[in-house]
Amino acid sequence: MHPDVAADIESLETTLQTVEKVIDLDELRRRVDELEHKASDPELWNDQANAQQVTSELSHAQAELRRVTDLRQRLDDLPVLYELADAEEGDDKAAALEDADGDRAQLRTEIEAMEVKTMLSGEYDARDALVNIRAGAGGVDAADWAEMLMRMYVRWAEKHGYGVEVYDTSYAEEAGLKSATFAVKTDYAYGTLSVEMGTHRLVRISPFDNQGRRQTSFAEVEVLPVVETTDHIDVDENEVRVDVYRSSGPGGQSVNTTDSAVRLTHIPTGIVVTCQNEKSQLQNKVSAMKVLQAKLLERKRQEERAQMDALKTNEGASWGNQMRSYVLHPYQMVKDLRTEYEVNNPSAVLDGDLDGFIEAGIRWRMRGDDD
Repeated sequence: MHPDVAADIESLETTLQTVEKVIDLDELRRRVDELEHKASDPELWNDQANAQQVTSELSHAQAELRRVTDLRQRLDDLPVLYELADAEEGDDKAAALEDADGDRAQLRTEIEAMEVKTMLSGEYDARDALVNIRAGAGGVDAADWAEMLMRMYVRWAEKHGYGVEVYDTSYAEEAGLKSATFAVKTDYAYGTLSVEMGTHRLVRISPFDNQGRRQTSFAEVEVLPVVETTDHIDVDENEVRVDVYRSSGPGGQSVNTTDSAVRLTHIPTGIVVTCQNEKSQLQNKVSAMKVLQAKLLERKRQEERAQMDALKTNEGASWGNQMRSYVLHPYQMVKDLRTEYEVNNPSAVLDGDLDGFIEAGIRWRMRGDDD
């Protein structure tokens, strides 16, 4: 085995051992056994909410255990693949070494992704994420940019097999979106996507300018954890004004013939939430209330953080701060202004290839937390 390959395998071994230590495999196995015992109890489904929580936790714990044990098995097998390749001759040897190198590269990607996931240890990191995108400065180009960003995040979620539930899309008059709110449903969605929060800047030749001039547009991305029943975010119905109106689609076309869209205004804070993507007024009100609770939870967290004087300078991705530039003209580049991570393929990024940026963002945040 080549010394560089041996050194790389040793590096992977060190990283995986760290992952196994952080996850605590013995505790994880004990947790799986405990949850399997609970799930097998016939009385469990007498309490539907508790049963769903138990089965969800079990599924997550089993998947986590499978992922780590699979990585361990594949890493242990890797030196054997190289020994077998070294025993071959000629073209067979070259092909076997290429296969082993491919397995090693894939293992590095998966082990490093698992390492990043172990960094998500915040109070709300394991939850679903609520993403709000809002067009900023730049007129119709900014509205178009907001729609492009929404597509980027939805494509990212789809590529990973994560669920997406759209709560609200407010269309601009000419093209694009004024704003959109949607949930990404998977374990650790909030912890993963929280590093995307901030102002995203697009530079391109405007398709809406008949003189073909370059245009800079901005859109703001807000990421919140979805509220759970344990959060004690009580909303007094008397403090919420409910307005109903008719849903509309692109170009002002009527989507509904009834007043099913709902706007909630939280009078004490002035927070306004809309939802129009469900079929009934009641469904829209329920979805809007989820978004309102998430916004109130974030407000509460910010107030507590301020009181504890824990607002560190590394919170560079906060609302309103420019954090990433997407340049389509005069050159092609996407660059994160916090991490310095960049790629020269904007079309792939806008089609959902975000993992490199997200992993760099999580590592950057961890370094800031350690300072």
